[in-house]
Amino acid sequence: MNVSSLLLAGGRWRCFPLPLGSSLFKALHNSCCRKESTAPKKIISHVDFSDETAKEYGKTLDKLFSSEQQASILHVLNTASNKELEAFKLLRGKKSLNIVEHREKFGPFQNLESLMNVPLFQYKITIQVCNSILNPETGGKKKKLQESRLLRKLIKPEIGRERIKAVNSIVSIVSGTRRIAWAHLDRKLAVLDWQQTEYCQLMKGSYLSSVYLEEISSVISKMPKADFYVLEKTGPSFQNTSLFPVLLHFHMTEAMLYALLNTTFAQDGQHQVLSMNRNVVGKHFELMIGDTRTSGKEVVKQLLSESVLKDEPRVFFPPEKIVRYRQMFSSTEHNRVEELYDSLLQAIAFYELAVFNTES
Repeated sequence: MNVSSLLLAGGRWRCFPLPLGSSLFKALHNSCCRKESTAPKKIISHVDFSDETAKEYGKTLDKLFSSEQQASILHVLNTASNKELEAFKLLRGKKSLNIVEHREKFGPFQNLESLMNVPLFQYKITIQVCNSILNPETGGKKKKLQESRLLRKLIKPEIGRERIKAVNSIVSIVSGTRRIAWAHLDRKLAVLDWQQTEYCQLMKGSYLSSVYLEEISSVISKMPKADFYVLEKTGPSFQNTSLFPVLLHFHMTEAMLYALLNTTFAQDGQHQVLSMNRNVVGKHFELMIGDTRTSGKEVVKQLLSESVLKDEPRVFFPPEKIVRYRQMFSSTEHNRVEELYDSLLQAIAFYELAVFNTES
């Protein structure tokens, strides 16, 4: 009888007696014996390995950290509260609670090896925790990385935090279809200069580069020297082809400003001209309704009033200039000169978001 007919007959399992000396009996017997003999050996091996490794781990921890370092780590583990332990990233959640509970139940930790008796603390985790206790500055590094990511979202091109933190004054520039406005502010948020100029000829004719060069050069000649020149980045994506001339105008103006400002005010070959996202400024002053930014006129009006009425205003307008600035604002109220308002708001947002928000 072959093997298949022995095991399965008529769609059901059947049992047949096997001769003790048959090859099939020997094969089944050897298979069962192998499984029974190997299973317990594996369990015993695992237990022996764990006991030996635990001893080796304790010796390794003593070699990894000096006696002074071990004393510092043990001091934190034995004295810090649950909240203080959670200040270390690797001890947040259940781990810090387990340390406190173990300490209350068994007393202070006598050595680093005893930390591995706490639930959730394997050898590698123990080493990482000890290193984090000895080097808490890793939290500062994380903060710097977060600040760098924030700067990349706010301004282009990418620039180092150190240069941003050291800024003493900026010129914020906003251009429209008919005019360019700029605001010159120092790091105390004092308005050193704030004005606009019209260039009505640029939107007429065939958009000659020579005309843009002449007009933009004339505007830049009136601007003061500063550490950075911050341009408004609108980034419009017009789907209406009739608005293409406006898009072309914005791109040509921006390109001219970038090139001429960097050439005119270059310092050590480093970027002096940055772009700041228009909607980021709008969100900072709560001017956004959906994806649309509303007028900043009322915000600027309030800033002008606070400069006179408050001892510590958000923005400081010098007394000798406040009258002129208020008159300039009043003359534009009916015309809604958004470029003038936006240049001031962009400068304030630059300091509050990019400079003050990243200072340590």
